[in-house]
Amino acid sequence: MRIVDLLDPKSISLDGAPKTKPDALDQMVDLMVNSGKIRDKEAYRKQVYLREEESTTGVGEGIAIPHGKGESVIRPGLAAMVVKDGVDFDSLDGQPVHLIFLIAAPNTKDNVHLDVLSKLSVLLMDEEFVEKLKSASSVEEFLRIVDQADQEKPDLDQQLSSPSEDAPVSQACRILAVTSCPTGIAHTYMAAEGLEKAAKNKNCTIKVETRGSGGAKNVLTEEEIAQADCIIVAADAKVPMDRFHGKKLIECQVSDGISKADQLLERAISGDVPVYQGGTSGESQTPVKASGGVGHKIYMQLMNGVSHMLPFVVGGGILIALAFLIDGFSVDINSLSEDMRANFGTITPVAATLKGIGDIAFGFMLPILAGFIAMSIGDRPGLALGFVGGMIAANGKSGFLGALAAGFIAGYLILLLKKVFDRLPAAIEKIAPVLLYPFVGILLMGLIMNFLVEPPIGALNTALNTALTNMSGSSKILLGIIVAGMMSIDMGGPFNKAAYVFGTASIAAGNYDIMAAVMIGGMVPPCAIALATLLFKNKFTKEERESGPVNFIMGLAFITEGAIPFAASDPLHVLPSCVIGAAVSGALSMTFGCTLMAPHGGIFVFPVVEHALLYLAALIIGTIVGAVLLGLLKKKVAQ
Repeated sequence: MRIVDLLDPKSISLDGAPKTKPDALDQMVDLMVNSGKIRDKEAYRKQVYLREEESTTGVGEGIAIPHGKGESVIRPGLAAMVVKDGVDFDSLDGQPVHLIFLIAAPNTKDNVHLDVLSKLSVLLMDEEFVEKLKSASSVEEFLRIVDQADQEKPDLDQQLSSPSEDAPVSQACRILAVTSCPTGIAHTYMAAEGLEKAAKNKNCTIKVETRGSGGAKNVLTEEEIAQADCIIVAADAKVPMDRFHGKKLIECQVSDGISKADQLLERAISGDVPVYQGGTSGESQTPVKASGGVGHKIYMQLMNGVSHMLPFVVGGGILIALAFLIDGFSVDINSLSEDMRANFGTITPVAATLKGIGDIAFGFMLPILAGFIAMSIGDRPGLALGFVGGMIAANGKSGFLGALAAGFIAGYLILLLKKVFDRLPAAIEKIAPVLLYPFVGILLMGLIMNFLVEPPIGALNTALNTALTNMSGSSKILLGIIVAGMMSIDMGGPFNKAAYVFGTASIAAGNYDIMAAVMIGGMVPPCAIALATLLFKNKFTKEERESGPVNFIMGLAFITEGAIPFAASDPLHVLPSCVIGAAVSGALSMTFGCTLMAPHGGIFVFPVVEHALLYLAALIIGTIVGAVLLGLLKKKVAQ
């Protein structure tokens, strides 16, 4: 496939005059639609804008390469616009953009178009080629210039594997580099070309490994790594890093490989570069260095923790649900004493074994969440601090909210320590990753969690318990709304625990209606999320759609924590929906006069619920309310 095969004459404009960046993007989308390669114009436009929010595609030197990838694209394509007077595109160099190429890439297994698009990106690093395009007098001439350059330039694989043969015998430095961006179409290869040009100008040999959508190419060998004087990792996506242990290494954003290649080479040649200290697994990866705004960075860091936490939630939750199911079939709960009911799920040996394993998996959940949030910010040293902070939160009163705080505190604490330890003598600096970061970091993390995070949340927890106790004699329906809603606010955190403890204490006092409202409030969030993933598929990622139905099992087993990954990834929309749905169920439970004498078990203890059918109806209504609200509030995701 050639570049011109992706360029339709109807998608080329030589006299564009957009006034703003959004205006330019909209005009480019319209040009792409003219080619007939877009299935859903608005969906494609959103994909283009979402990519632009991650980081600007104005790569500098008057060039912009926006792109959109997804199901809205029927087949790969390009659109082009020449802007004679230029347009402010928020470019890396701050200069106006005069030439825009928009990329449309489908989600297909056939990725032959990726090399073609990547080759165009590399061609755009050639100033002479760009000037010819900007001066083209007709669309036919524009296409002819592109095709001629495509013919003269070797294929991308050949370019990447070709050594710097014209470099003099006495090189200044032997450089290795890795470039990678989230989309893996344009920036990856432009950064590679930029670094190769800079290396040639500075009399250096260089080999660049590119990790794009088509996979890793020109992969660095162990021998090459051993002989390298310096390694440059210009990446916004995950890169295997442990292979570089003990080598001088520069880490930066992929955009720096395009716009700051000369400075990177100068720094590499100077030798004033830290030595990378990796682990021993050979599989560690760089944290995801989001290059967008602050909000996007926080979101990416949060999702790193959520994605690693999810297997523990799913696996542990299903095991606990099975334990309740086995006990439900094996024993008559009506014949159990109150003490035995409190142990429901561990009465039979098989159930006890499954629940023990599930509880252990759940015990890892919050430390994993905090640890991998911290790692996405502070790299490997942040992992230990996050684990410790998450474990303190899990064993203390702060729960889920405390673990979230611990993850971010640990990550930024490591960044602070790195700045402090950079001033140490070289001999001591080398031992910082294996001694100083763990010792000083864990000590500070423990002190922060115990004295700054836990006390205020613990005080809040106590205040909530007192407030609930004082309300027990007032409106039953209002009380049902409050305790059920609290079960959904933080999914196992202090609000949830306060309501649950209040419910179990009410059982001991003979008030069984409160526990019924508490349990149904904890069942609604996972069930509502599971239903929403089935009804509103375009509001959830592929991973969320696949794991969503599992929440039916967790919700019916009264495992509210199944909702945590969804709440953590989009708290502003998920939490209000779940709280309202749970509150509706709690109010209906109180209205229907439902009571519950067991402190746990979900659907498996429905036989001991008074007015069980009405209780089930309350659960279904709350679940539907929560799911519909979630579908209305959440934004569509770019697949």
